[in-house]
Amino acid sequence: MAGVDEAGRGPLAGPVVAAAVVLSPENIPTGLDDSKKLTADARARAFDRIAREAVSIGVGLASPDTIDRVNILQASLIAMRRAVESLDVRADCIIVDGRQVPEVDVPALAVVRGDSRCASVAAASIVAKVIRDRIMEAMDSIYPSYCFSQNKGYGTSAHLEALRTYGPTRIHRYSYEPVERSLGVSDG
Repeated sequence: MAGVDEAGRGPLAGPVVAAAVVLSPENIPTGLDDSKKLTADARARAFDRIAREAVSIGVGLASPDTIDRVNILQASLIAMRRAVESLDVRADCIIVDGRQVPEVDVPALAVVRGDSRCASVAAASIVAKVIRDRIMEAMDSIYPSYCFSQNKGYGTSAHLEALRTYGPTRIHRYSYEPVERSLGVSDG
């Protein structure tokens, strides 16, 4: 069984990242929980344990362009499908955090708050969040004016001010209202 979750539906910039994680029932890593309930340090430690102990980890992304083209829900489902397809093992079934499941060729079940109820979904939540945060930290070196290492693409006051001053970058989600409002100003 693979747990599946995503990170990054709400930010104004960056991809949505999904993870699929298969854990061994005999070797469940400690410290698993909904990634939003863990500190960044606790997530990093849990991520390292998951990377060492999981049977398989798959990751899928959907770009800001894809998000703008198909909407965030559909982009999240695309990222989830890609994560499941990138597993090294074929899952017999998947449990997805939320209300909808991606189109995959295995039985799938949506579980609201699955990341608080199922260890493999919690592991997927952590993997997706850590990978997305690392992507946004890397983007900070390309676009330092936007403070992506601190805000991870979310609409903080500093990020919104940078959008007003410099306009959107190529990693912004142009279909999101604060980004649409900033159009007409050159790339920062």
